[in-house]
Amino acid sequence: MTRPDALQKSADRPSFAWLATYPEGIDWHEPIPERPLYALIDDAVASHPEIICTNFLGRKQTYQQIGDKVNEAATALQKLGIKKGMRVGLFLPNSPTYVVYYFAILKVGGIVVNFNPLYTHDELAFQVRDSGVELMVTLDLKTLCDKLETLIAEGILPRAIIASFPGLLPGTKAALFKLFKARDLARPLASPVTDRLIIEADVLERGSRPDPVEISPREDLAVLQYTGGTTGTPKGAMLTHYNVYANAEQISRWAPHLVTGQERFLGVLPFFHVFAMTVVMNCAIRKASTMVILPRFELMAALKLIQQAKPTVMPAVPTLFNAILNCPQAKKFDLSSLKYCLSGGAPLPITVKEQFEALTGCSVVEGYGLSEAAPVVTANAVQGPVRAGSIGMPLPLTIVSLRDLEDPSREVAQGEKGEVCVSGPQVMPGYWQRPDETANVFTPDGFLRTGDVARMDADGMFSIEDRIKDLIICSGYNVYPRQVEDAIYTHPKVAEVTVIGIPDDYRGEAPKAFIKLKAGETATTDEILAHLAQKLSRIELPAQIEFRDELPKTMIGKLSKKELRQAEMEKLKS
Repeated sequence: MTRPDALQKSADRPSFAWLATYPEGIDWHEPIPERPLYALIDDAVASHPEIICTNFLGRKQTYQQIGDKVNEAATALQKLGIKKGMRVGLFLPNSPTYVVYYFAILKVGGIVVNFNPLYTHDELAFQVRDSGVELMVTLDLKTLCDKLETLIAEGILPRAIIASFPGLLPGTKAALFKLFKARDLARPLASPVTDRLIIEADVLERGSRPDPVEISPREDLAVLQYTGGTTGTPKGAMLTHYNVYANAEQISRWAPHLVTGQERFLGVLPFFHVFAMTVVMNCAIRKASTMVILPRFELMAALKLIQQAKPTVMPAVPTLFNAILNCPQAKKFDLSSLKYCLSGGAPLPITVKEQFEALTGCSVVEGYGLSEAAPVVTANAVQGPVRAGSIGMPLPLTIVSLRDLEDPSREVAQGEKGEVCVSGPQVMPGYWQRPDETANVFTPDGFLRTGDVARMDADGMFSIEDRIKDLIICSGYNVYPRQVEDAIYTHPKVAEVTVIGIPDDYRGEAPKAFIKLKAGETATTDEILAHLAQKLSRIELPAQIEFRDELPKTMIGKLSKKELRQAEMEKLKS
């Protein structure tokens, strides 16, 4: 399972361009201990048991309370037959339940499989089948349970644990939710598949502890994080315990000014996304910090929460910074508690960084990463000069090598463009049950190929300039044109379709579809979108649809995106 990183095969203290200007007080060479990922929560419970771990819609739970619930949930999983190597899905919005079961699964040697609650039936079915999920954990919200009940009825998903959403709320809010929002709650006991639905309260035993399971951090998988990789075909990036633990440690070392036991992280990014899983949840727990959690991002709710709960750290995507900056009411809220924001998922415009820092007084630091690297690879210094468009320099123990675009075995000279290739303790060993895809995504000497093209300056700072892969980054999420095109092709009136990314003030990029209909057919944008509603998630739906009599093609008759992109750029200039 282990893929040796380049540092293991090089001299003990190699020299790289970035080391001469590395942030003061951070040792790039310092080893990271090999520990199971659940050590993060165990350490925080042992050192700071009385610190608030989760603040969810007003209900606060300490590290000791969350740690006890992790052990109780782990014991329940063992009673349900979950053993080392089994895959357990999390189909959850941000909540303490996610935190508890994430670490409970890891403690029994299981593998966490993250699922987006907005997935369509087909997307869920594919990922359940591909990963071989044995059990899914969700909340008793109708929108979630209805999807899982269908999967169970169809024989795709074996069974599910149903946890209580009202049980996560403060007493008064819980009672009001049951009274006024009862229609939003599922009725698992009345379900036609009730025999395969497990009520969480029925399997938890107060004060119980699981039987210990031996974990080899470098060998044993902790998370299957589904991604399109460089092709757009969904596949599970296999992240070991050490991959994810190391990345949390790397980020913690990158921000030495954050004080253990005294910080508050704002959890508005979804934990099922690898960025928030690591940079919000795991990093907060690594620093024994409080997680101020919102189940989903709502702008006014987030602003009120910042003012009330006074978080000090806010990992975010550029879309979120933009939303706050473009909100007329934002200046009415006290956002001064924020001192550190890590931006990822998409390029951060320098104007957005500067305006947000002026509004809040915090430091906004841009980083770069991908699911296959757990995910953070590089970051700008928390305190230091900012270079417009730079993604910074490699995290501790991480090597970024720019490779020739035609020959990835050859490193390009400093200042030349090359494909970003990565080696480090956070880099996955490969894709789940995809040996050919795994072979294609690594260079002959073991570096992960990202599909992004960058330059490195004399100080070891990197700047992304292009992409090899056909990818749209929409609000920090990867949207693959091929998947959108395949969904549109299922409409009986469509003859040809091409999807490209277009600039979007709010989301950074958004999909636009160019469609040629079959002879004699007519269709509307609304008709196409209605057809796609059950096939694509909301983030993948085209923001614009343009019908054309003909679509541009290459000399060999392949649909060409180049002319369409050029036409869209010309529109922006005019």
